[in-house]
Amino acid sequence: MDYTTFLGIGSLALLLLWALLGGAHGEIGAFWHGPSVVLVLGGALAATLSSFAWKQLRSMPRVMRQAFAEDVDPVRATVTEIVRLADVARRDGLLALDRHIQADDESFLARALRMVVDGYEPLAVVSVLSDELEATDARHGLRRQFLDLLGRYCPTFGMIGTLIGLVVMLRSMNDPSRIGPGVAMALLTTLYGLLLANVVFFPLSQKLANRNTAELLVKTIIIKGILAIQAGDNPRVVEQKLRAFLPAEDVPSAIVRPRSTMRTEPAKSKDAAIRLDKPIAA
Repeated sequence: MDYTTFLGIGSLALLLLWALLGGAHGEIGAFWHGPSVVLVLGGALAATLSSFAWKQLRSMPRVMRQAFAEDVDPVRATVTEIVRLADVARRDGLLALDRHIQADDESFLARALRMVVDGYEPLAVVSVLSDELEATDARHGLRRQFLDLLGRYCPTFGMIGTLIGLVVMLRSMNDPSRIGPGVAMALLTTLYGLLLANVVFFPLSQKLANRNTAELLVKTIIIKGILAIQAGDNPRVVEQKLRAFLPAEDVPSAIVRPRSTMRTEPAKSKDAAIRLDKPIAA
């Protein structure tokens, strides 16, 4: 569970609650109007649903859960694993990599290794893996669009609700006592639309965008590493090529160990959490 999502949205909710309580002098009920909530949220959801096909919508609940899933950083682990595989290929040949691929493993790294073992040309490897990279980005972009549309439609339906409220209020201009409450009620829909868009939907969309960027980075590292292995580069050269993708604080730490301890010695960096002899899932 990624608690930063809950922490961010929860903090914003508390901040808004404090502001509303202060502005209404403790009368929080003045900011609640059920029909306005239904109009804004229901209208935005209906407009968004009409923009997608049913097959595209079936995966949306799983996509929403990803925004709250545990945040992992597999970049360093991926670099370490590729350097280990480079040592295996350097010592035993490319065909030896087949022993390090589980039969039921369909991860990006496993598929890339199978292509190398099967003797694909480097250009073919780049073409196939790059196409999958682009397809992943396009697929994730379509899913993020669901949240982006919700964020765009909420303020729109908030404004629609405000206009409806103003029309109703103007029809009762003969009673001045109803003008003030009528305007306040009409403005609530705009408030709801802005809050839902900027507190919920846009932050969740950005969280998914960050997750997509991290996944594409890992797959890019795999492509660069696999090509280096296929070219027969020394493991230390592979390490140097992939260090550019590591966070700045990880660059000074060593990844490659002496060959005599490559399979048995655990990584000694304080932030390394895997053993070099343990395969990881890409």
